[in-house]
Amino acid sequence: MIKLNYPDFEFKLKKIENKTFIFDFIRKKYIFLTPEEWVRQHVLNFLIIKKIPLTHIAIEKNFLVNNLNKRFDIVIYNSKGDVKMLIECKSPSVKLTQNVFDQISVYNMKLNSKFCMITNGLDHLYFKIDKLSKKYTFVKDFPLT
Repeated sequence: MIKLNYPDFEFKLKKIENKTFIFDFIRKKYIFLTPEEWVRQHVLNFLIIKKIPLTHIAIEKNFLVNNLNKRFDIVIYNSKGDVKMLIECKSPSVKLTQNVFDQISVYNMKLNSKFCMITNGLDHLYFKIDKLSKKYTFVKDFPLT
C-alpha cells in the first residue's frame, strides 16, 4: 500500500486466499484491505495519538438521511454521547473535491457535528461548523487536541 501523510504505524496484516486483511483494533476483527480502509486505519491510529478515547470512536455505522441509508466512516463522540467530529475517509486516488465536501455536509445535516475532517490519507481538511450562520471555517490542524 501507498505511504500516507501520517506517522508510521505497525499494522497486523494477514492473507486469506490471496486477499489481504488488516486488523481493526476498535472493531476487533480483520477487515478486507482496500485503499480506503488503509486510510481509515491510519486515521484511527492517528486518533489514538491525539488521545481520543476508544470508547468515543465509532466506525462505519448506518444512519438515515432523507429516508436514504448512509454510512459514516468515523465519528468521535464527546462524553455526553454527542457527535463531536465526523470524519470521511477516501482512497488516496480520490481528490478532495467539492463532491466530497458535499457528501460530508449532507451526512452532517443528520449528525450535527461541530467539526468535520475529510482525508484521502495524503491531504487532510479540517473545518468547524457554525450552525447559526450555516458557515464552515477551515482550521489548520486537528481541532480536538
